[in-house]
Amino acid sequence: MRSRWQDHTRGPEAWRRGEWEQRWRDGWPHGPGPWPRRPGLLFLRFIVTFGVIALLVMGGMMAIALLFTRLAGGDGQMAVLVWMGGCGLALALPLLAAGLAVRAFRGIAAPLADVMAAADAVAAGDLSVRVPERGPRDFARLAHSFNRMTAELERAEQQRRNLTADVAHELRTPLHILQGNLEGILDGVYEPTDAHITATLEEAQLLARLVEDLRTLSLAEAGVLPLALEPVEVPALLADVQTSFSGQAEAAGIHLRVVPALASETNPLTVMADVGRLNQVLGNLLANALRHTPAGGEIIMAVEPLPGGARVTVGDTGEGIPPADLPYVFDRFWRGDRSRSHAGGAGSGLGLAIARQLVQAHGGQIRVESAPGQGTTFTIDLPATLPVAQSTPTGTAII
Repeated sequence: MRSRWQDHTRGPEAWRRGEWEQRWRDGWPHGPGPWPRRPGLLFLRFIVTFGVIALLVMGGMMAIALLFTRLAGGDGQMAVLVWMGGCGLALALPLLAAGLAVRAFRGIAAPLADVMAAADAVAAGDLSVRVPERGPRDFARLAHSFNRMTAELERAEQQRRNLTADVAHELRTPLHILQGNLEGILDGVYEPTDAHITATLEEAQLLARLVEDLRTLSLAEAGVLPLALEPVEVPALLADVQTSFSGQAEAAGIHLRVVPALASETNPLTVMADVGRLNQVLGNLLANALRHTPAGGEIIMAVEPLPGGARVTVGDTGEGIPPADLPYVFDRFWRGDRSRSHAGGAGSGLGLAIARQLVQAHGGQIRVESAPGQGTTFTIDLPATLPVAQSTPTGTAII
């Protein structure tokens, strides 16, 4: 026999078939809900109110009929006829209005009750609830907007859970190594040699970088990351990055080069940007390319003018990315090979996520093209100036 919890896991389809009414009447998950019964109660109140009004109308018409009959000098039969005619006239239009009201009630109250019931379910913690998109156009739009809202809430909640699990996983390994090394030294298992102290320091530095990456990412996603804007010559920036990574590339046997830029008088390949943040973006892309390019491969950086901006590309001849993984390369903590550890050369999985956020902070876009065995190319489109909505008079941009 299926439990109520198991039955609930069927998700939105059960709600679309109207099963939410029975579930709430059965008291699941937090007791009976008020809204599935509300349409019946509203209809009963409407009938009672209309009945009272009808009785008052008939009584008032009786008094008016007797008064007119006496004034006209008629008998009781005439009073009855006047009363019947008056009641018919007084009730015909209300009855017509009642019919229209019932139809409007069914078309308005029922969809509204659906939304109210679903809202109660969301308040109780069920983010999988969806509302049938029925009724008049405005109520159908309301239901559609509600469904979009709950879907976004469900996605955000899942992302929050994933982030919590990922952060815990990323912090666990260096913390265990730190704890093990320090306990080993205190217990006399390890000698406090330079090698053990250096290994402990490296793990502490890894933790510090991870915390700083998480801080940068959280500020960018919250829209409060400051950017110190200044004119940046993109070719000079690429040359600086090449110099910074030339030692690592040479040690790995990889050829790192920059394609000469074709600047012009109309586009000198200068953008208003935070040079430190752009350097961070290119550094993350190069570090990623170095990890996935074998010895003898090549990494190429290039810049070309765009109308109102510049395009930067970072390409490599490495192993490439499978098509199934391409939609996720900019997600937090994503790695193509989950079995890799930090010691094996894998990063934290935050570099590309940070790169995307920083590029978007500059009003630009970043995309990736790749194929297994054919290398990977990241393309960054940067505007020459930051959009007005993202800049402030002080020269600091807040995304």
